Amino acid sequence: MDDIPLSILIGILVFLIIASGFFSGSETGLMSLNRYRLRNLANKKHKGAILAQKLLDTPERLIGLILLGNNAVNILASAIATLIGLRLMGEPGIAVATIVLTIIILVFAEVTPKTLAALHPERYALPASFLLSLLLKFFYPVVWFINQITNQLFRLLGIPKQNRNITRLSRDELRIVVNEAGSMIPRQHQDMLLGILDLEQISIDEIMIPRNEIIGIDLEDDWDTIVKQLSESQHTRLPVYEGDIDHIVGMLHLRNTLSLFNQKSFSAAELRSIIREAYYVPAGTPLNTQLLNFQKEKRRIALVVNEYGDIQGLITLEDILEEIVGEFTTDPAASNKDIHQQEDGSYLIDGSITIRELNKALGWNLSAEGPKTLNGMILEYLEQIPAPGTSLMLENYPVEITQSNSSSVKTIRYNPEWNGNQIVNDAKNEQIEISPD
Repeated sequence: MDDIPLSILIGILVFLIIASGFFSGSETGLMSLNRYRLRNLANKKHKGAILAQKLLDTPERLIGLILLGNNAVNILASAIATLIGLRLMGEPGIAVATIVLTIIILVFAEVTPKTLAALHPERYALPASFLLSLLLKFFYPVVWFINQITNQLFRLLGIPKQNRNITRLSRDELRIVVNEAGSMIPRQHQDMLLGILDLEQISIDEIMIPRNEIIGIDLEDDWDTIVKQLSESQHTRLPVYEGDIDHIVGMLHLRNTLSLFNQKSFSAAELRSIIREAYYVPAGTPLNTQLLNFQKEKRRIALVVNEYGDIQGLITLEDILEEIVGEFTTDPAASNKDIHQQEDGSYLIDGSITIRELNKALGWNLSAEGPKTLNGMILEYLEQIPAPGTSLMLENYPVEITQSNSSSVKTIRYNPEWNGNQIVNDAKNEQIEISPD
């Protein structure tokens, strides 16, 4: 070593510091890569991406190679720096070389390359994968030996060896990915993707047409009324029943009645002949399950029944699709037939509206647990049928009962400008006196 010129030793030291920075940055860059983007690039036959993916498929080998190379060049650099220090300053040069080399490695071989690799992982990691792949082939026996020792140590410590190559996203994690996609995915498409992810958390009870709002054909009506209803109906499919909705005969597609209307007259028997058997689904079915059931059964409309077989409502394929694509107007409140905005800025809300529809239309955050309708939530809260004029704070929203009957709340009023001051009427009920600002 004493015969080697000082300039060559300094050159070797510079090379070793650069090599240390390469290994440090490669580790950070490869581990910071977006695995899904990397997989996409690899599918497009990007050579660097293919090599990087192969390296990451066996992370223990990759880490073993990087640490082997990094530690080897750092130790060799320390020895060269010590030799240079001895030549220049004698014994004190050892301490000086140690301090200077520590600062240089920390700045130029650790912090700087790792920061750059973290900021631009693809620019750093993909080119580096070519050299790392070559080094792994050359040093494979040494890396394999080190990995065997590590695996035996894990076994002695009782640490299971799991498949580290699998990267799965939960539904909530996928929601975050979609939300953070930014301009890469248009906002409307993001909403649709989020709507699909939410289908599992929503049951058909929350979006179905309630029993009392089902429009159907009663075969016990006089014939002229039935014919008029068939000719003027705004719906393409209607349930057919006898007397009341509990006595369902089947479902009628109005398209099938066109041939009957082409006749001068047709009878009830001919109408019955084109009625299709009704399709029933249990209440509480998640929307994603029901969407698949509609596809499987080749149906577009179903009657919702409870555990006793009583009809609770009606659900259509269009209702589910609307949960994915969203409302077809820019103002959900204006498009909802159960919400009517008044001239003073207040809203008259039908008591039969579902909590989910109300939250979507007015941007509220009422709990979807428990009652599914506004009427049900108010009755559960007050534990009695309120009289018109009763005011209460429904969670954080002040409302006033404007119309009710002996069995339900028909209409409430909500004004965003109202404030509530709580007063306790009795031990069971807490009502709010609302006064405009």
